[in-house]
Amino acid sequence: MEDLPSRSDLEHWQLRGSGAELYERYLVPLVTSQWAVDLVARSRVQAGDRVLDVACGTGIVARIAAGKVGDSGRVAGLDLNPGMLAVARTSPKVGEVSIEWYEGSALALPFREGEFAVVLCQFGLMFLPDPALALGEMRRVLEPGGPVGVSVFAEIEQNPVALALSDALDQRLGEGASLPKRKEHALADRGALHQLFRDVGFTRVRIETVTKSSRYPSLSDFVSFQLRATPLASVLAQYKEPQRDGLTALLVEDLNPRLAGFVRGGDLVFPQVAHVVIAQDR
Repeated sequence: MEDLPSRSDLEHWQLRGSGAELYERYLVPLVTSQWAVDLVARSRVQAGDRVLDVACGTGIVARIAAGKVGDSGRVAGLDLNPGMLAVARTSPKVGEVSIEWYEGSALALPFREGEFAVVLCQFGLMFLPDPALALGEMRRVLEPGGPVGVSVFAEIEQNPVALALSDALDQRLGEGASLPKRKEHALADRGALHQLFRDVGFTRVRIETVTKSSRYPSLSDFVSFQLRATPLASVLAQYKEPQRDGLTALLVEDLNPRLAGFVRGGDLVFPQVAHVVIAQDR
């Protein structure tokens, strides 16, 4: 990447802080909270349930579940990233239950067999090094007959903004620069996803493909956020802040013609498509 423009004035959000802080401040209200409400509802979390949120990030799924289980329930969130958990621990209490936060691996859950009535994992399974092992662990800590609810993004071709950004990154930075973004769609094939759950031992597997709308204040805000508070930030670690701002400007220029149809009154409004899996072992 050469001759990047100097710092642009495109940003509305003035993105400052850690990736986890930015994730909680912007991505949760704009994107993940609506998916969390949907996942908790589809998994039929109810009063008294013991719920585990795997790869919980800053804890939006756990917080939504806490509002459902009441003072007779239990909610735990687990993540490998201490920065995400630090933000999760500062979140206001929801409902009557105090959420338990654990730092640990989804590949070796620190819980007993059958300890939870419901296990949830939102947009995390596709990033794990061994999804089958993680699902096996989820099944192990799930009480017999209880549901596991998992959401993963559908094919990138069904997610036009993610595809356009990935293509633009590869064109600007070289083939493979978009790999962290494309990784979001690694478990997109419905047939393979169904077989993955069956192979782990789930006998009842239901997959629903769901579309929801996301809104950002502008295309430049969307690009800025993606480069600073998602796994794409690792690709740009070698570049200083002015270079990142310059890349943002170039990507916005590249994306404007392709994404013009998703701009409404200055906002970027676009569909996201995901598969939501509800599975049980009997």
